[in-house]
Amino acid sequence: MIGKLQTKLAVALLLAATSLSAQTAAQSDQLRQSAIAFEQQGDAAEAEQAWRAYLKTHPENPEPYAHLGLLEARQQHYKEAVPLYRKALALNPHIEGLRLNLALALFKAGDLKGAIPQLNLLLKTVKPNSPEILRDKILLGMAHYGLGQYAEAASYLKAAADAEPQNLPIRMTLAHSLLWSKQYSKVLEVYKEILALDPDSAEADMLAGEALDETKDTPGAIEMFRKAVKTKPDQPNAHFGLGYLLWTQKQYAEAMSEFKAELALDPNHAQSMLYIADSQVQLNQYDDAKPLLERAVKLDPSLGLAHLDLGIVASNEGRNEDALREFLTAEKLDPGDVNVHWRLGRLYRAMGKKAEAKVELDKASSITRSADQELYRKIGGSQAASPKAEPAPSATDPK
Repeated sequence: MIGKLQTKLAVALLLAATSLSAQTAAQSDQLRQSAIAFEQQGDAAEAEQAWRAYLKTHPENPEPYAHLGLLEARQQHYKEAVPLYRKALALNPHIEGLRLNLALALFKAGDLKGAIPQLNLLLKTVKPNSPEILRDKILLGMAHYGLGQYAEAASYLKAAADAEPQNLPIRMTLAHSLLWSKQYSKVLEVYKEILALDPDSAEADMLAGEALDETKDTPGAIEMFRKAVKTKPDQPNAHFGLGYLLWTQKQYAEAMSEFKAELALDPNHAQSMLYIADSQVQLNQYDDAKPLLERAVKLDPSLGLAHLDLGIVASNEGRNEDALREFLTAEKLDPGDVNVHWRLGRLYRAMGKKAEAKVELDKASSITRSADQELYRKIGGSQAASPKAEPAPSATDPK
């Protein structure tokens, strides 16, 4: 009799537990459906609350983590989305679209270094010639570009550009990457492709000009920058770039005209002020140069050439202590500038400081000799065959 009662009680408890389990499962499923519905309606707060409630009873289910990450990303809370996506991936690395969402969240959060491994994994899984492979290469190219890894960026962007012949922005970014990774001949190749899409691209002209300048084709570079300022006179830095090239050729009057044109577009363009003033120093127009140099230094104290020129102006006015202060500042900013050491040497000598003068003039001579030896090495000569170092530059030589 007792045995029968025990059996009936066990069955009753089992039925009750089964009923409770079924009821809990139904409630849990309803919670999931509600979370999805809130998400589809754009109610992020309610959707998050429902997913977190669902997560309490399903802590090993990757779905709520993935959806919570998506909700954060949709609110542009990319850093908050990342750990949620990572948790979902750890539970199930094969959920479709999840790794892409993680990569995009990392990318948009500015964690480009973290995005690259995820994008590389994606690239290995997509089919060749698919839209997805182009997407991943563009993202990888831009991630490397953002990190300053221009050679790596160029390889991915070149593949993307080949796949999309009409995509001008990709080609422009590719040209920048090639320039900054010193692939100058390839910059000119991409320049031609850009011109086929946009014949009036001043930015492309400037890129070609920079590449030509790096290959020592100064006339070609000047021609490109002239084209840029003619095509788009208000293109930022176009006048400055042309002015700088003219300045290197000692064409100071025309260079100053271009620097002034840049200042008309950007009144606080410190380098334009500097090179106008330096051109005036080269032409012995010290009174005109002084206020511009002071303004340039105030805008950007790191301009070594400005301090050097202020020293020259001060020295010309007989203010030796002021000149010394400026020369020493210039030396600290650019210890490899031969002109700084030469000017310091002359100033020390004028101040009767012979030992200090010798140290600085020896430094100037050593830097000049090293430069000559490097030049002869590049053109195939030997160190033993190289001539004696030329004297330090004259007062009117550009610095």
